[in-house]
Amino acid sequence: MGNVGSNSSGRRRHRSNPTPGTQQPPPPPQPAEVSGNRYVFAAATPYPSQYPNPNPPPYYHYPGYYPPPPAPTPYPHPFRGAGTYPVPGPPRGNWVGPHYPCGAAVHPPYVEHQKAVTIRNDVNVKKESLRVEPDEENPGRFLVAFTFDATAPGSITVMFFAKEDLDCNLMVTKESLLKTVTVPFEQGLGQKFIQPAGTGIDFAVFDETELTKVGDDEVYPLVVKAEACPLNQGEQESDGSSAGNSQITQAVFEKDKGLYQVRVLKQILWVNRMRYELQEIYGIGNTVDGDIDGNDSGKECVICLSEPRDTTVLPCRHMCMCSGCAKVLRFQTDRCPICRQPVERLLEIKVNNGPDG
Repeated sequence: MGNVGSNSSGRRRHRSNPTPGTQQPPPPPQPAEVSGNRYVFAAATPYPSQYPNPNPPPYYHYPGYYPPPPAPTPYPHPFRGAGTYPVPGPPRGNWVGPHYPCGAAVHPPYVEHQKAVTIRNDVNVKKESLRVEPDEENPGRFLVAFTFDATAPGSITVMFFAKEDLDCNLMVTKESLLKTVTVPFEQGLGQKFIQPAGTGIDFAVFDETELTKVGDDEVYPLVVKAEACPLNQGEQESDGSSAGNSQITQAVFEKDKGLYQVRVLKQILWVNRMRYELQEIYGIGNTVDGDIDGNDSGKECVICLSEPRDTTVLPCRHMCMCSGCAKVLRFQTDRCPICRQPVERLLEIKVNNGPDG
């Protein structure tokens, strides 16, 4: 009896433990070779349908970064039933673990070449001087005041809640509440302007949002139009419009410690029916000055310290480099050498300081 039991137990052990000669499971199929371009366009390539997770992890497609290679084709596991399990394959391309390969080289900023032209501006409102002052004769009202230069006689028009129309025309949207005021001026520099008493604005009548933001259809709370009018010289177009030059200053109000101040958003220049939006370029004043002084260090390129500045960095608008240094620097960095802001474009401006410029 004991021998029979031992043989039965032995047979059970033989059945549960296969001999070394048992057939081995087939090797997993080799995944197809994937070229490196697959990773570049992975954003447009869906993951395989056999992906074990129905919601594959997101990969953010930044320039120069690549997603990991797709999982290899699953195969049935011989010892764990009919389930399918992916088998990790060898690393492909530049993919190594959780690390990303080195990003692609940053494209150098585009260099735009422009030749500066001289535009005669007969009247200029100094935007930093634009402000509101209390109307002493009418408590609660405020008058617009500023300083301006004029090389020809003309007129200044103050409008509230106005928008720009075609051909330098302005349209007032709240004429019933605030009348448009036009005041003539004579030729002169550093002139002081203040709105006539009784024509100012009462801030209490309007909502603060209307005063501090640009409204729909580009309606600005404050618009000042300074026009050098040759009408007194008999110059007028056939359609009745003026042939003179105009400058439009568009601004909003902002509240600081309970008091309203003026903040200029845009200045527009109309010359010979051409519209120009004025942009400040920092450092161009030293460059366009006709008197070339070799001892003036404010005109040289900040890189080589020898050539004159002629290239402006956009969008920060720093004119700080010569064209030669700009062409070299744009392949080495995408930061402005003055403010370290990112560079989108480089604008090369050639200024003609000759007698015909």
